[in-house]
Amino acid sequence: MSYHHLTISERIRIEVLSILGYSTRFIAKFLHRHHSTIARELSRNKIENEYISSFAHNKYLERRKNSSCSSKYNDVLSNLISKKLHENWSPEQISNALLNGKLSFKTIYNWIYIGKLKGISLKNLRHKGKRR
Repeated sequence: MSYHHLTISERIRIEVLSILGYSTRFIAKFLHRHHSTIARELSRNKIENEYISSFAHNKYLERRKNSSCSSKYNDVLSNLISKKLHENWSPEQISNALLNGKLSFKTIYNWIYIGKLKGISLKNLRHKGKRR
């Protein structure tokens, strides 16, 4: 089952229909949504018992911005990993011995692939990016 977030146009329709006094079930049928989705939207975003679509959409955007996980990447960690890679340590050794498993070796490889580690490429790894 796929889930789709409410759009600004759907929020405007919810606002108009709720002002006109329609029930959540009617609004849900009109928008082809589940009635609990509409009820949650109305209860979550009311100001003094009034639903305002622009306010609701701004709150939605703010909640979405704050919902993602924070990255473990920082300059100190990047410099430490880069230094050890230049000393021919493998990402597995860095992850297990130096960082005590707090950072996955796969994360280190991903940082190398996307270029987050300055001055590091696949050529700096022990096998120079070649498969065995």
